[in-house]
Amino acid sequence: MKKVVIMGSSGSIGKNTLDVISRNPELFSVEALAVNTGIQTLEEQIEKFHPKVVAVRNEAAARTLAHKMQGRVTVLAGNEGLHKLAADCDYDIFVGAMVGFAGLLPTIEAIKRGKRIALANKETLVVAGQWVTRLCAEHNAELLPIDSEHGAIFQCLFGENKNEIARIILTASGGPFFQYEKAQLEKVTVADALNHPTWKMGSKITIDSATLMNKGLEIIEARWLFDIPKEKIDVVIHPQSIIHSMIEFIDGSIKAQLSIPDMRIPIQLALSYPERLPASYVKTNFPSIKNLTFFEPDFDKFECLKLALRVLDEGGTAPCILNAANEVAVAKFLNGKIGFTMIPLIIQRALDTIKKIEDPVFEDIIACDTETRRFAETLH
Repeated sequence: MKKVVIMGSSGSIGKNTLDVISRNPELFSVEALAVNTGIQTLEEQIEKFHPKVVAVRNEAAARTLAHKMQGRVTVLAGNEGLHKLAADCDYDIFVGAMVGFAGLLPTIEAIKRGKRIALANKETLVVAGQWVTRLCAEHNAELLPIDSEHGAIFQCLFGENKNEIARIILTASGGPFFQYEKAQLEKVTVADALNHPTWKMGSKITIDSATLMNKGLEIIEARWLFDIPKEKIDVVIHPQSIIHSMIEFIDGSIKAQLSIPDMRIPIQLALSYPERLPASYVKTNFPSIKNLTFFEPDFDKFECLKLALRVLDEGGTAPCILNAANEVAVAKFLNGKIGFTMIPLIIQRALDTIKKIEDPVFEDIIACDTETRRFAETLH
C-alpha cells in the first residue's frame, strides 16, 4: 500500500489521480490533499478518501473549512501549510499538480525527503530545472512525469540508450486557434480560448494551450527532465491528440505512445511504475479515428512558443521571468483586463526589462519571480 499526497486535488490532474486511486484501493491510499481555494471540492474529497491532513493555500478558505470539519481532519493554511504538508506528512508518492509557481516549494520539500515525485507542475522544472534535477540526484528522489507528452517520452525511453536519441518530438493539439489567421486572434474572447478541442483542463493550462505557451513550457521541461539539449527537441501540431509524443533514434526509427486523450494513463503509470496496471476505462478504436494529421507550428502566430525557445538560449533566470510574466498575463486575460494578443507582449516586455542572473541560487529565483510579477502587473 503506497501512501499518496496530492497537491492540487481540486484540479483536473488531482481529480483524475483520485479516480485512479479509487480504482486501485488495495494499492494506494490518500494521506493528504492540498488545494488553492477549492474547498467545496476538497470537502467532498475528504468525505470519500479520508485524508489525515489537508492544506488550503487561501487562508480565509482554510479557516472556513476548518470550522466545517470541526477537528475531523487537520487543516493547514497558506503557503506555510503547503510547505508543512510536504515536509511532515507520512507518504510515499508526492503528486505535484498545483498550477503555477506555488507548487515549487512543496515539491522541493518532497525531493529533499527522497520521495517519488509524480510531476504535473511544469513550472517546477521551467523556473528551476537545473537546480531541481541536481537536488533529485542528491536525495535519490524519483522524478516521473504525469503530463501526457512527457509521460509518452518516458514510456518511449523504456529499454533504450539515451545516447541513441536523434530527437524528441513533442506533439501539440494546436488548441482552439490552430486554423485562425493571426489577425483573428485580436478578437478572441475568454470563452473562445477556454473551448479546447480535445482536452479538459483547468483554465490557466487551457489558455496556455491556446497560446501554445504550454508547449513552450514543455520544451523547457523536457530539456531538464530527460537531459536533452534544445536542439534535439521538436514540436509538431497533431490536432487529434492520439500520438502523445515520439522519439526518433539515430537509425531513423521512431517510437510513439498512442491512446485516446485520457490523463489517467500517465497518472496511473507514475503511481505504479515500474509495473503497469490494467485500466478498463480507456479503449482506443483506430477505425473510428480514421485520420492522424501533422503540421508545423506557426512561430509567428504563436509568439509564446518562440519566447520559450528564446529563454532556453538565454538560460539563468530568463525562464523564471517567462513563467511569472505568463502567469500574470493569463490571469489578466481571464479577468477581462487585457486581450488575448497582449499575453505574449507582456511576457516580451518583462524579458526585455527584468535583469537576468546567469547562474542563480534558489533565493535569486524567488526574488526574480516576485520582481517579474510586480512589473507585469503594471502592464496593460
